Formats: sequence, C-alpha cells, structure tokens
Amino acid sequence: MENTKRSAKYNALWLTSAAVFMAMNVAVSSFGIPVPGGHFYLCDVIICTAAILLDPLAAFMVGGVGSFLGDLFFYPAPMFVSLVTHGLQAVVISLCAHKLFRHKPVWGAIVGVLLGSVIMVVGYTLGRTFVYSTWEYAVIKLPYEILQAGIGAVAGVLLTYRCGLKKLFETKILKIRTA
Repeated sequence: MENTKRSAKYNALWLTSAAVFMAMNVAVSSFGIPVPGGHFYLCDVIICTAAILLDPLAAFMVGGVGSFLGDLFFYPAPMFVSLVTHGLQAVVISLCAHKLFRHKPVWGAIVGVLLGSVIMVVGYTLGRTFVYSTWEYAVIKLPYEILQAGIGAVAGVLLTYRCGLKKLFETKILKIRTA
C-alpha cells in the first residue's frame, strides 16, 4: 500500500510541474540586472512561488538544482553555493507552507518565505566569501541580496495567494493528479 501511495505521488504530472518551474528558474537566471559586485536576479520569485506550491523534494529540485543549472550554463563560479543555498531555502519554504499553520496556509507561507530569505542572504554572503576569498566582496553585494530575497518573498506570496495561482494549481493540477 505504501509503495503504491509513494509511486502515485511522484508521477509524470509531479515531475512535469517540477520541470516547468525548474526551466523557468533557469530561464530567469540567464539574465540579471548589473549592480555593484555582480548582478541582481529575479529567480527568487520563481523559487518562492514553486516552493509554496510544491512538496519539499520538488521544491529542492526547482530551487537547488534549477539554480545550479542556471549557474552552470551562465556563470559557474557560485553553482554549488546556489545548489545548497537555494535548495535549502526552497525546502524550508515548502515545509513551512505545507506543515505550519495548516488551517491558515498563508501564514505558513509567509513564515517560510521569511526564513527562506534569511537562508538565502546568509548562504550567499558566506558562499561569496568562500568562493571569492574576500569578505569585502560579499558585503558589497549584501544590500542587493536582501533586496532580491525581499522581492522574491513578497512576489511569491502575492502570486500564489492574491493572484490565485494556488487555487488554480490545486483545482487543475492536483485534481488531475489524484484522479
């Protein structure tokens, strides 16, 4: 019974949903707005939205693996930092959105994106210090990391709940998945 339940959970629709969000993450990672110390990316919008909608494993694939691939294709130096940081960020957001405040999922998602934002900022600051061997370089980019995390968190929650993406996802995707 458990094997049937598990295989039904990870079906083609689950994989396709995760793959579409992952492709969106890679696509958004392909361009950035130049800022002092690097570039400003909008991939956190995709990561936060996907993490709120998807389970933790799919969220890790979108956030961690998607960011890793985006870096691998376009700027490979921080690709392992992206794998760990965005992967952990996505898993925490997904766990909070699905397990915390079950009767008020918006609050779980808000707590999740706030924790995810902290993980992203701290992870990239420490990662840049390690990859580029200088604390100063990481500090130059810090305000833009905070801005990127904040925009991703706010936009992710707004897209999911205010724009009705969660309701659409549940009625169209999850309904097909359970049928």
